[in-house]
Amino acid sequence: MTTETNTLFDSVKDAFAPVTDAFKNFQNVEVPESAREFVKRQASTAKERAAEAYAGSEKVTAAIESAAADSVSEVAKISRNIQQAIYQDAEAFFAGIDKLASAKTLNEAVQIQSDLARVRGEVLVSRAKSTAEYLGKLVSNGAKTAQENLSKVYTKTA
Repeated sequence: MTTETNTLFDSVKDAFAPVTDAFKNFQNVEVPESAREFVKRQASTAKERAAEAYAGSEKVTAAIESAAADSVSEVAKISRNIQQAIYQDAEAFFAGIDKLASAKTLNEAVQIQSDLARVRGEVLVSRAKSTAEYLGKLVSNGAKTAQENLSKVYTKTA
């Protein structure tokens, strides 16, 4: 049994001897200069493209950061304006109550109330116009900024 196993082993070993020799000699195979140069060029090109992609991603990140910062700033500004308007409305309301309380006749009270209503209407119309102008300017500036940022990103990555 041992002799049969050795004979079988030797037969397999002899059959695969050319493959084994090929693997032993594979370490000494010389790579042609042109193949090495090709690999170097491809690696260099890939490195340049990676750098360009990184620069492009930095531009995109900067554009997003700028847009986000501008948005936060505008939201804060709008919030302050709303708070100021609420305060002014409260002041006007209490001033109107004070004026109404000082009226000596019903006609005087009606006139005071009419004047207050007219002034409040003028304030509301003024605020509506101001808000429309502000929003129009905000949208226009936002679109312009977005267009500029996208063009910067596109020209750098193209």
